[in-house]
Order: sequence, then structure tokens, then C-alpha cells
Amino acid sequence: MRPLRSKLPNLATTIFSKMSALAQQHQAINLSQGFPNFDTDARLRDLCSHYIDKGFNQYAPMAGLPQLTQVLSQKIEKCYGNVFDSAAEITITAGATQAIYTAVAALVHLGDEVIIIEPAYDCYRPAIELCGATPVAYNLEAATHWRIDWAKMAQLISPRTSMIIINTPHNPTASVWREEDMEALQKLVADTDIIVLSDEVYEHLSLDGRAHYSVLRYANLRHRCLATFSFGKTLHATGWKIGYIVGDAALMHEFRKVHQFNVFSVNTPLQYAIADYLAEPKVYEDLPQFFERKRDYFRGLVEGKTPFRWLDCEGTYFQIADYSAIAPQMSDTDFAIWLTKEIGVAVIPLSVFYTQAPEKQRLVRFCFAKTEETLAAAAAKLARIGAG
Repeated sequence: MRPLRSKLPNLATTIFSKMSALAQQHQAINLSQGFPNFDTDARLRDLCSHYIDKGFNQYAPMAGLPQLTQVLSQKIEKCYGNVFDSAAEITITAGATQAIYTAVAALVHLGDEVIIIEPAYDCYRPAIELCGATPVAYNLEAATHWRIDWAKMAQLISPRTSMIIINTPHNPTASVWREEDMEALQKLVADTDIIVLSDEVYEHLSLDGRAHYSVLRYANLRHRCLATFSFGKTLHATGWKIGYIVGDAALMHEFRKVHQFNVFSVNTPLQYAIADYLAEPKVYEDLPQFFERKRDYFRGLVEGKTPFRWLDCEGTYFQIADYSAIAPQMSDTDFAIWLTKEIGVAVIPLSVFYTQAPEKQRLVRFCFAKTEETLAAAAAKLARIGAG
């Protein structure tokens, strides 16, 4: 038998799995992987049990349960002011990662270029490469507060550019796009055939009163956009792996051609339960304040009481910290491993989100979607660290 030829020869197990396993091995507090350690609402769990017990356990329609896509169409109109057809322009997916991969597989061709904004969530680049396309990275910088220089971004556009993948609120930097960013994006793609794939899984986690500027708001992007969302993030149920994608009917038609063969349909009783649950909008309207309290509680415990420098957190449930005062010569991956083994707190090094991370950058990501008890215990361990 000839040797296997890997389609992703440079890719290993994701850092999220590695750090969670390391945290478990060393009994460290896991502030690395982005999931809550508290449960979803009991009412939602009861709805799931209800539909399982009532026998709603067979295949759902390929594109999603109509009851759920209709609720989502109403939610989108309420939040973003535009109507998307529930039957033709919304598809329920097995989480946002599946939606992103399927969108790239359906719409990106061999030899294309896809612009990604780094640091970028780690599923973008492999999806692009598996399609025989080339990722082209725009690098954000902490020194500019993770803002995009749109003149520099424009220099990345080529005749081969078929897609731009954006993400706001942004994982891992916890930055949030302004309206001027969306205006600049519209100008950038005007008079082109470029598709915008927008990762908006933290749509309800723009903090401190900031608006979430979804691509779904903008008429000029209406026929070139797909936006992905996550029930796991919104409902504190990441293990359910259920989300949805919204966009122009022509794009969605192509998306579903691939979706039907890599997933076909998504968990039936959960779709019924979520449709009922989302009829009460308060379940997502209160999320910004919920996570602001967690962020502020955590920062109150660590700011000025540890040698870290804590960067602004505008959205998501992640907090970036600079560890230069602790171990300036140590790489962020080595530091994350040291912090897990020796201090007992697991984090994610920021370099893993880049193709080529800035050489002198010393940043790690903490997840504060945890109970106050967990955050307090982590802060107590961090407070024992001395400056280097």
C-alpha cells in the first residue's frame, strides 16, 4: 500500500483540544476552550425532554424545521431590519463550524483566494485549503486595538479573490466592528463578485451598549452575503452543536447542495425545543449584561492584582492578556503550557490563530464564561504569579 497523502499535512490536533486535555491531566482550571461551565436554562431542557418523549425523534427536513426557521426570520427582522425568507434563505446546521465549512466547500473553487482576518478562528484556513484555494491573511494588531486599515485590506484583493470571511464580535481578540467597518466593507466588494461569509456566533455578546453590525443589516450586501450563527453560544449549550446560516437564496441554493450530503439534517427534538424557547426574545436580549457582569467580576479580581496587562474586551466571552511582565522571553504556547502545569490555569496562546504571528507579541486568551466560583479560584491562582 502506498503512503497516505494528507490533504492537511501541516495540521495537528487543535489547540483547544490540547489545552483542555492538558487542563484535565493537571487538574487545572480550564479557561481555555470557549464553553460555559454552567448549564442551559431548565425550561429549555424541559422542552427538549418534552419533544423527545413525544416521539419527535426522526429526521427533520433537510433545510430545517419550518417552525424554527420562521421564528428565526422574525428574529432577524426584529434585530437587523431586513426580511429573509424562512424557506429559501435560512438553513439549520450542525453548529456554525459546519456552516462555515459547507459554505466554503459550496462556493470556493480550485485556485481561488479567500481573505481571512487574523488572528482567525482555526476552522477557516483548513476549509479553504481542502477546497484547493489559497487563504490570504490580513493581520490585526493589538497596538491599533485590532482595527482594520481598509486601505491595506484593499491591497489584498486580486482577480482570484472569491470570498472574504469576517468575524464580529471577534474571537479571539474580543473586538467589535464599528458601522464604519461595514461601510468600508461594502465599498471594498462593490462591483466585484466577492462573497462575504460572516461569522456572527457572538451576535448577542457585543458589550457595554455596543451595537452588533451584522451583514444582514445592509442592502448592498444582501445578495452577496452568508452569515453563520450558533445556538450553542446563545443558549449556553455548545455540546448540542446546532446553529444556522442565513443569506441570499441563490447562495443558499448552492449551500444546500453540499449541506445535504455532509449533514443532511439536524437534531429534530432540539429544533422543536429551540423554536418554542426563542418565542420569548428576552432569552437573548439579556445576554450582553449577563456576560458584562462576568467580565467585570473577573477583571475586578485580576486587574492590578496580577502582573498581566488586560486588554479591552468589547464583545464575546474572551479576555486577552499580555504576559510580557511575567515571562517576556517565553513564547505564548510555552507560557500557556507553563501556566496550566505550574499555576493551574489553562489558557489559549494567541499565536495559534495566525499564519505568522507577530514575533514579539506575548498574548493569551482567557474564557470568562464560567461560574463566579470558578473565576474566583482561577484569579486566586493567577494572583500568586510574580513579575519576571
